[in-house]
Amino acid sequence: MDGMAALFEPHAVIDSGGGQLTFGREAIRTMFAEVTATGRKFQSGDQRPAVINGDLALTSTRLPDGTITTEVARRQNDGTWLWVIDRFSVA
Repeated sequence: MDGMAALFEPHAVIDSGGGQLTFGREAIRTMFAEVTATGRKFQSGDQRPAVINGDLALTSTRLPDGTITTEVARRQNDGTWLWVIDRFSVA
C-alpha cells in the first residue's frame, strides 16, 4: 500500500471513524496494509469536483452505499497535490 500512502503529506492525518486517528505517512502506510490484509476492498464512487482556494482543496466522493469521504489536499511546491486530512466515509 505504498502507493496509497504516497498520496499523503508526511504529517497527514486520517480519521477512520470511531475516534480513531492515524497520524503520519508511515502509520498511514501501516493502516492501509492492515486493512487490505483483512481482504477489505476499497469502494470506488462518484468523485465530486474539488473546491479549490489557493493552495488548499476540498475533495469528496459519494460511495455506492451513500456514505461520503472528505479530504483536504495542499498544493506542493512542484504543483502536485497531497492530502493532509482524510475522513473516511461519513453519513
